[in-house]
Amino acid sequence: MQKLKKMSNLKDLTWEHHKNAERQEFAKILISGKIHPDFYATYLWNQHKKYDILEALAGALGLLKGLGDIRRKMRIEQDFAELWSHPNPPVLVPSTEEYIMHMKDLINNPEKLTAHIYVLYMGDLSGGQIIKKKVPGNGTMYDFDLDVKEVKERIRAMCDDTMAEEAKWVFDSSTKLFQELMEIKDLEHYLEPSDTVSE
Repeated sequence: MQKLKKMSNLKDLTWEHHKNAERQEFAKILISGKIHPDFYATYLWNQHKKYDILEALAGALGLLKGLGDIRRKMRIEQDFAELWSHPNPPVLVPSTEEYIMHMKDLINNPEKLTAHIYVLYMGDLSGGQIIKKKVPGNGTMYDFDLDVKEVKERIRAMCDDTMAEEAKWVFDSSTKLFQELMEIKDLEHYLEPSDTVSE
């Protein structure tokens, strides 16, 4: 009961940062059902880099044990491969590179890594289930072969209020990602797919 109370406080402490991420224009496009496959694939490419380093570091410390098939890296790879047909990879935005550098400072910090688990995986387990129905392709990133409610409770049990500042940082990193994606050059190509087919 005490751990659930701590989790409730963590949610309250990070609420504004969470809502600010959800208010971003990219977040609205993501759930509009009209996002261009290339644009979504660019988002996936950046997310893949985040989950790659998070799962490596958290896995090394045993933080993902008891969470079933929580890892997202391979599923994101599948979704990306399904959608991206260009010879060169998409751009990595500055906030993704910043995230990777930041994570290198957390190699032996289970408390702060748990804050990342809370923000990213709880998002996939919650709002991600809505996003799955709106995005191009199969959306396997949001498929979980586990009891979603149970795993969410297990993640909550891992958390406490001391993780609030790091969790806020993760939410702010997502906000930056959304903003930077909206600044990508030739954005019109992503948002307005042609209805015509080249002969």
